[in-house]
Amino acid sequence: MPEIKKHHHFILHKPYGYLSQFIVNGKKKKRHKLLGDLYDFPEGTMAIGRLDRDSEGLLLLTTDGKVSYEVLSNKYEKEYYVQVDGIITKEAIKQLKKGIEIGFEGKKYITKSCKASLIEDPKHLPIENRRIRDERHGPVSWASITLTEGKFRQVRKMTAAIGFPTLRLIRVRIGDVKLSHKVGEVQVVFSDCIF
Repeated sequence: MPEIKKHHHFILHKPYGYLSQFIVNGKKKKRHKLLGDLYDFPEGTMAIGRLDRDSEGLLLLTTDGKVSYEVLSNKYEKEYYVQVDGIITKEAIKQLKKGIEIGFEGKKYITKSCKASLIEDPKHLPIENRRIRDERHGPVSWASITLTEGKFRQVRKMTAAIGFPTLRLIRVRIGDVKLSHKVGEVQVVFSDCIF
């Protein structure tokens, strides 16, 4: 009887400036900060979804493609805290909730309805205290956006489309898993399922 492969699952607080990859164009490149620089992940580990280099927060990793496919499905909410340029309005929040037009793969795309709300500065999170810019450049504000889809740079495109470009993007939740670790910290999950 063939041996059943034991899979590994991880919860990571991805720091700003890291790519959600282990290699770039088939090679490890020294000029990029990669996930393998943070922890000695086993061979075959993949990020479930991605956070771009300028984004930070909760990232799940696994060696099990079935788990990755499941988490990327529309079954699980992904919540983001977004710092935007300007004081975001209630009208803009309503627009986000309804769904808005963004560009995706060279075509127009209407985002699915989502949850969105104004929030205070998320000082309660274990995040870096990074100043994005000087106060002389105008005010900033925070919003929470919760999606069940995940198009390329979707949250950034959504806030730009309503006139409030994203300055900082932090994923704080996937399903029931919440961001709770220090920046760069990896937690090994010892069960067969992350959820």
